[in-house]
Amino acid sequence: MFGRIAAITLNTYREAVRARVLYGLLALALATTAYSLVIANMSLHDEARVIADLGSASISLYTVLVSVVLGATSLHRELELKTIFPILTRQLRRHEYVIGKYLGTLCTLVVFIAIDGGAVLGILAAQTGRSPALVGGVAAAFLAALVVLSWRAKLSRVFVLIPWSLVFFVTMAVLSETAGSERRLVLASCALSALEVAIVAAVATLFSSFSSPFLTAIFTLGIFIVGRSADTLGNLPARVFGSTAVAIGKGIARVVPNLNAYVPPRPLLLGHVPEAPVWSHVAGAAANAALYALILLGISCLVFRRRDFQ
Repeated sequence: MFGRIAAITLNTYREAVRARVLYGLLALALATTAYSLVIANMSLHDEARVIADLGSASISLYTVLVSVVLGATSLHRELELKTIFPILTRQLRRHEYVIGKYLGTLCTLVVFIAIDGGAVLGILAAQTGRSPALVGGVAAAFLAALVVLSWRAKLSRVFVLIPWSLVFFVTMAVLSETAGSERRLVLASCALSALEVAIVAAVATLFSSFSSPFLTAIFTLGIFIVGRSADTLGNLPARVFGSTAVAIGKGIARVVPNLNAYVPPRPLLLGHVPEAPVWSHVAGAAANAALYALILLGISCLVFRRRDFQ
């Protein structure tokens, strides 16, 4: 079973990496990260804060967009090209196919976060005491290594990005040690963004199991917006909205995943809230994301098992 799921996962990742829209969103994310350096130079002694805040916000925004796009189009592409029929005729169960699709999407998102997060950490390092020449040299060395590895591994060049992006992220995290609490903010934001899109990708997988790409994207974005508004819906004032609206809002807030947990206040991410340590918060958010992802994937597998392909 695990071998079949791994095969679907790697195939899904390979197809996602080859999508032009992914490169467009990555370029836009990196451009936003570079633009944070321009804004930082306009600030008065708050360069590190501006870079950390804008970088973390861009990572969260673009990763959600990527998760919606990939989740909405991955399965539909298989149906449109009719490649799903020979796949399902083999010794492959439908729930294994759905799980593999989800894990492949999640793997792509992790690579996206690692590349964008590494860029933010690199700029942060150059602004907080590290030599810009050192940071630029390390980045150039990584780019050269990527080119060489892609040229040598012609048959598996798309998979080179997985270890490369992770090593790049870790290296830039080490270089940005001079940033102190701002580095902690970026690292925690990257971890929380990965956990948030794990839920968003699971939601997209659920809707894509029975709906069209357009409706899947609309429904997923709707759930995302409601999830980000869960705290507001759960605390509607009865004087303004009435008891019925308050009850409905609280019911929605209890069912829909509360995505506000993945964008906590800045003081918490900086570790300035003693009663709520940042990494304890991340661990709790991870448990919550795992629970929702398992439930949504379970429902997706049940729906996809009953789907009739024509």
